[in-house]
Amino acid sequence: MLPLRIAVRNTELSPARERDIRNRVARLARFYDRIMKCAVTIEVPQRRRRSDATRYRVRLDLTLPRGEIAITRQPRADLRTALQDTFSTARRRLEDYVRRLGGAVKAHEPPLVGRVSQYYPLGGYGFIEAPDGHDLYFDKSSVLGGAFDRLDVGTEVRFSEEAGEQGPQATTVAVATQHHAATEE
Repeated sequence: MLPLRIAVRNTELSPARERDIRNRVARLARFYDRIMKCAVTIEVPQRRRRSDATRYRVRLDLTLPRGEIAITRQPRADLRTALQDTFSTARRRLEDYVRRLGGAVKAHEPPLVGRVSQYYPLGGYGFIEAPDGHDLYFDKSSVLGGAFDRLDVGTEVRFSEEAGEQGPQATTVAVATQHHAATEE
């Protein structure tokens, strides 16, 4: 059984709510059975005025073989909601941790490098010749840093390719720097 510590400050915890916490921790442990320790702290921050609503802050600390996950969420008016929010965040972070351990973290593709093949400054669009020879549409809004007016036919650019309404198009278009251009040849 996973070592669990439940701490409560400035409030009471019903037996039903304690069972709920234990069940949530058990679900995390079923997802990843190498959790070494778990600490749940529930507190009600001091109220400034009697009229202030009671709010619950939940902190969850998981000790793992290669690190820790600590989660503190904004105080919530309902303890059940605060627990649900904290434990769902813990599940997502634990999933990310497991993916990193397994080497399944998504690697981002480097941007492609191409040349402006057609340029229509008055129309606010143009085309880029991709490395494999096909042309991609781009418009002024996809050019980063307001550099659309610095483009011309033959300008080397970095870009990402995405599916557009009319077919593939270039997005996040940026003028290629000299250093980057030299390394691509």
